Amino acid sequence: MTEVERAGRVPSPPARGVWRWLPGLHTLVHYRAPWLPHDVVAGIVLTAILIPVGMGYAQAAGLPAITGLYATILPLIAYAVAGPSRVLVLGPDSSLAPLIAAVVLPLAAGDPDRALALAGMLAILTGLLCAVAGLAHVGFVTDLLSVPIRYGFLNGIALTVIVGQLPALFGFSTDADGLLPETWAFLRGVWNGETVPEALAIGVSALVVILATRRFAPRVPGVLIAALIGMAAVSIFDLRGVVEVVGVLPSGFPPFTVPSVHLADLWDLSLGAFGIALVALADTSVLSRTLAARERREVDPNQELVALGVANAAAGLFQGFPISSSASRTPVAVSAGARTQLAPLVGALAIALMLLFAPGLVRNLPQAALAAIVIAAATTLIELRAVIRLLRVRRSEFFLFLGAFLAVALLGVLRGIFVAILLALGNFIRRAWRPHDAVLGRVDDLKGYHDLDRFPRARTIPGLVIYRFDAPLFFANAANFRRRALGLIRAQEGVRWILVAAEPMTDVDVTAGTVLRDLLDELDEAGVELAFAEMKDPVKDRLRRYGLYDRIGADRFFPTLGTAVDAYVRGSGIDWVDWEERR
Repeated sequence: MTEVERAGRVPSPPARGVWRWLPGLHTLVHYRAPWLPHDVVAGIVLTAILIPVGMGYAQAAGLPAITGLYATILPLIAYAVAGPSRVLVLGPDSSLAPLIAAVVLPLAAGDPDRALALAGMLAILTGLLCAVAGLAHVGFVTDLLSVPIRYGFLNGIALTVIVGQLPALFGFSTDADGLLPETWAFLRGVWNGETVPEALAIGVSALVVILATRRFAPRVPGVLIAALIGMAAVSIFDLRGVVEVVGVLPSGFPPFTVPSVHLADLWDLSLGAFGIALVALADTSVLSRTLAARERREVDPNQELVALGVANAAAGLFQGFPISSSASRTPVAVSAGARTQLAPLVGALAIALMLLFAPGLVRNLPQAALAAIVIAAATTLIELRAVIRLLRVRRSEFFLFLGAFLAVALLGVLRGIFVAILLALGNFIRRAWRPHDAVLGRVDDLKGYHDLDRFPRARTIPGLVIYRFDAPLFFANAANFRRRALGLIRAQEGVRWILVAAEPMTDVDVTAGTVLRDLLDELDEAGVELAFAEMKDPVKDRLRRYGLYDRIGADRFFPTLGTAVDAYVRGSGIDWVDWEERR
């Protein structure tokens, strides 16, 4: 027995070989009896949450409630086998529901059977994108979405979900699509007296219970209690026919089915799958890494992508829809004592048994209670304190948040995610286009060379401009680098050298190489030499390929700023005494 097993921890699978791709099976092969009670109890507790939440998110996506259970069972099984996290719970998610609805409902045009097929194909395409991306080792792509943009996207989704569920909470429905039309339709319905008081009472009570238990008793299953209260109210006060309920679910389990869709729909589905895959990957990778960090484990983001892809494909082949990790159900499993992937498997088995032998178990579950469950879940996406902090510490980042938030809220979730991606890329280019730069000088009794703006008392060496450019040199900022360099030599008399502190300069692309050649011509005309200090060897290699290294001269590349300054002082014969030499 290994030390890990003696300590009661789940052994990690080998980093290579077949077990790497089937970590769940590796755990089952090495399963220990003492883990079983923990996993079974956690699985049963998890089941009580999975059923109402899955059904609620399905309806939020514009699909029948039963599909939420189909999209729960198979992904739990698939991820338990292939997922790198030992207790991560996958299934329908509040952040994906509006994306699914935005893609599927316009294409379905009111046909429920076509909506099911479109949702299934959307899940398969999402799974293929995730799996291919994982095999291609592009799990890093989620790092491109900065925190402010992620806040804006999630807050926009939260607002969209909440507004979309308000009519169901009040006991009526609308046909509006989009935040503003849905808001107006909801207000018009309330004004016209369409509210069902009994449904509103059930919905508000369920919402209060969920939020109160989350705040004051987080270990108490508030979602389950809210669902039970709603079903009890319908039964005790005989509200069937007064409030809308789930009804008896279809018995049994759907067969393996490859969804049939029109070829003309594949392009729209593929675009939607790309956005859904990006959101699902971001949510799953962050949650998985957080769980792994608590146990001092490592999770491969590319393997996470493949497992997420397998789980989505499994959902799509059994009349489900795209799924992701759950930041609300996973903590339930952890707090209930889950030790391994067997806990989600117990949950999947319990749901399957309910569909086979007790499909009427939730027949009295009110739609208003499901709406409350979805609204409560959406509130967890809201990052109000973080947004206020953004406004306080960095306003430019706050405006990025605002742009992503408004894009999702006003343009729709699907268009909003592409706007968010464009904002992320635009922010990156903006920073690299106009990076921080500085003219450096020598500060007495302080080692190194420092920014003149921060150290006004710094001394400059006569005839020498030391210029630091804090970014790689590429097509977007090369012209700016040239303008700054020429402006510095024109701003003072008698400049002989411009010395570039090149340690932050990690690359020089072809366009920048052309600009450097033009700069050298202009400096030659002005009688000024160009030199570099602390340039990395790979960047020097690029200059050699561009023919610029020899043009500048090998004797004008220095390992440090100090050696470059010494060479300039010796060659120019100026009167300069460093403070260290006066000691």
